[in-house]
Amino acid sequence: MAMSPKLTEAFNKQIAAEFAAAYKYLAMAAYFDGLDLTGFANWMTVQHEEELEHAHKFFDFVLDRGADVHLAAIPEPMQDFESPEHAFATALDNERAVTKLIHDLYALARDENDLACIPLLQWFVDEQHEEEASVSRILQRVRMAGDNPAALLVLDRELGERAPDSEG
Repeated sequence: MAMSPKLTEAFNKQIAAEFAAAYKYLAMAAYFDGLDLTGFANWMTVQHEEELEHAHKFFDFVLDRGADVHLAAIPEPMQDFESPEHAFATALDNERAVTKLIHDLYALARDENDLACIPLLQWFVDEQHEEEASVSRILQRVRMAGDNPAALLVLDRELGERAPDSEG
């Protein structure tokens, strides 16, 4: 069964959102690199790569379903942040926005009775829960560090240990 035009459009919107999220994380990586917080920059770079993988999962799924992929323009991401806390608060806002899009997509697939979409979307529902929790934990730790350079450097070292495919 082919995807409905409405569902295809929503999947294409999700592809754009995932690529935009990747672009946002890349901008955050550049911000942290500029502060010589290379661990924070590493974490954001790995997150960037993960978002690209998400975009490709949606991309491949749409094509596998025989639907057309229409790539949209990606908006320029915010590049100037007030602080590491502001960058992670922005990241959390972004994750929450992506989660809402995925939940909406899941609801639409259910409404359209397109059961072939449900396993993929359930994976993303679970993934987004993990991503929001991870960013939220880091944000809380950045807030605890406050203006203490030593605490920030300890967190920077920890975030620098993140590798692709690790809990993020």
